[in-house]
Amino acid sequence: MRSIWKGSITFGLVNVPVKVYSATEDHDTPLHQVHDADGGRIRYQRRCSRCGRVVDYAHIDKAYDDGENTVVLTEEELRRLPAEKSREIDVVEFVPSEQLDPMLFEKSYFLEPDGASPKAYVLLRRALEASDRTAIVRFALRQKTRLGALRVRGDVLLLQALLWSDEVREADFPALAESTKISRQELELSAALVESFSSDFTPQDYRDDYQDQLRELIEAKLAAGETVEAAEAGEAGDGAEEESAGGEVLDLMEALRRSVERSRGGGKVGTAAEGEDTARPAKRRIP
Repeated sequence: MRSIWKGSITFGLVNVPVKVYSATEDHDTPLHQVHDADGGRIRYQRRCSRCGRVVDYAHIDKAYDDGENTVVLTEEELRRLPAEKSREIDVVEFVPSEQLDPMLFEKSYFLEPDGASPKAYVLLRRALEASDRTAIVRFALRQKTRLGALRVRGDVLLLQALLWSDEVREADFPALAESTKISRQELELSAALVESFSSDFTPQDYRDDYQDQLRELIEAKLAAGETVEAAEAGEAGDGAEEESAGGEVLDLMEALRRSVERSRGGGKVGTAAEGEDTARPAKRRIP
């Protein structure tokens, strides 16, 4: 695996440097379009609708269209947004794990400790295990500010991107608002049917039949010589974005002590800088 991002988990004054890896991958057999007459690969051009010219990636910007006007946003302008420049996975709060609706879960990432010692990483992992809570975090990745859930999977910290609350639709079906009468016998029969199918879930027991049959079809056609001359390879994909997180890791015990005292409103702690606010901070709200 190759890391796609480097940063740090921050909670209180504790800083845990990590590397981020995609935790899942697509197993679909890659297919592309070809001309049915000669098997030539179909390619698409990035053509400007105004001047008609084919445009290189280097000259393509993003834009927002409100129906009447178009606002063009350059890559440089997007890179200057504060959220995108952040390399922190910022812990906002720790919540009971059962409060997270599975519908909110999006893509998953493995976090690997990045530094001379994994002690801070292991300490955070054990704290999450002992509390049976999930850390709600905020982070930025690929020009998007994201909400995430940080939890433990085996001996690894797992970061799962979450949908924002306004990205989940409400189901409003008039038919379900009507009163429906269900008899006791129907309920008992339904319960018996559920019981007859009851089992423990083992993901390895399930196969993607379509992909298996697709691969068998491809292998059969290869074996039979039903092929055309291979086309020139397509454009290479983007490389992994591995950048240095930087920043100094504070002494772990001192950072923990100061963070706990701050959260308890313990007043002045350690050797705070002049003018530093040592009162308990107001609870951060997620917009």
